[in-house]
Amino acid sequence: MKVKQVSAVLSPAAPHMVGDGFRVHNFFPSGYKLNMSPFYMLDYNAKIEFSARNEPRGVGVHPHRGFETVTIAYHGAVAHHDSAGNSGIIYPGDVQWMTAASGILHKEYHEENFSKKGGLFQMVQLWVNLPAKDKMSKPKYQGITQSDIQKFVLPENGGTIEVIAGDYNGTKGSVSTFTPIEMYNARLNHGSKVDFNFPANFNTGFVIIEGSVKVNGLEIAKTDQFIHFKNDGENIELEALENCVILILSGEPIDEPIVAYGPFLMNKPEEIQQALADYNEGKFGYLE
Repeated sequence: MKVKQVSAVLSPAAPHMVGDGFRVHNFFPSGYKLNMSPFYMLDYNAKIEFSARNEPRGVGVHPHRGFETVTIAYHGAVAHHDSAGNSGIIYPGDVQWMTAASGILHKEYHEENFSKKGGLFQMVQLWVNLPAKDKMSKPKYQGITQSDIQKFVLPENGGTIEVIAGDYNGTKGSVSTFTPIEMYNARLNHGSKVDFNFPANFNTGFVIIEGSVKVNGLEIAKTDQFIHFKNDGENIELEALENCVILILSGEPIDEPIVAYGPFLMNKPEEIQQALADYNEGKFGYLE
């Protein structure tokens, strides 16, 4: 099986605030011009210490249409509400997978107890594009707790692969996706080696959440860096140079035009105009 070679090992771009609760580095599309379809955006909230505060920090009510948001918690806790009546809290190891699709209002903020105590905070948020035929489907929510995530235990105390979506060596993730997506948290112990196999045409990138790794016996990537791969092979080998956590992303590209405007991700300019009109007319529902 041919090796999927590294295209680049990228350090995080300068951070910016999303609301007052998320200090993020954008890896794409604005940080680096990467083709990572079906993943449209990757905001990485590297480790930061938040001081205690009675009023939770966060992002106020905002709309989405045409895609899914995926939030993965590593440190800290985030609460959320949406106009479809969904709400919940994600703690370290949990995942919030929200399908905005035809349109939803959403808000997310630091969980109350975490806010009052303060502490270490680290998150990833992805925007996952939807194919044109599914962009106006009904919104839904999938909440996956750490205890519910399916795990593949590596031999010889190598660590575990937590399968959020897709299939790793027969261990299947519980998340349903609209297009083929592989998403794992690889928690590797120092010295272990692990192989990943993805189709050559799948766009693939890894976020080093913690630790450092050697990729395909050559490149080294460290904490907070993003590894982007070429579309030229299937096999990737990781060697953990210390205890590591790596977010693994790979997916079949959606070969359709994209028109993005703020919180809307559609295929045509007129669909953006319709999204704005529907939002202004209150068709996304109501959320305080």
